Amino acid sequence: MMDDKLALLRAHRNNIGRYQRLLKTKLTEFERRFIERRLSEERCAIERLSASTFPLAFKTPNRAIENATTLLTASGHG
Repeated sequence: MMDDKLALLRAHRNNIGRYQRLLKTKLTEFERRFIERRLSEERCAIERLSASTFPLAFKTPNRAIENATTLLTASGHG
């Protein structure tokens, strides 16, 4: 059960990194809005899953999630 939730958290984190990389590319306004919406949905999904998996954990600011994703992606672990 815990392994499944951790795998989901990892998948959401990877999706966030992918969407952040896409936002750095040349996109139409429609594509940019779509990706920004998906990025927001992924962040919300991480918050919900984190709250249900680790109910006593403090809320993680979005900036901390972005920084962790960037660091993991840069180090080749993401």
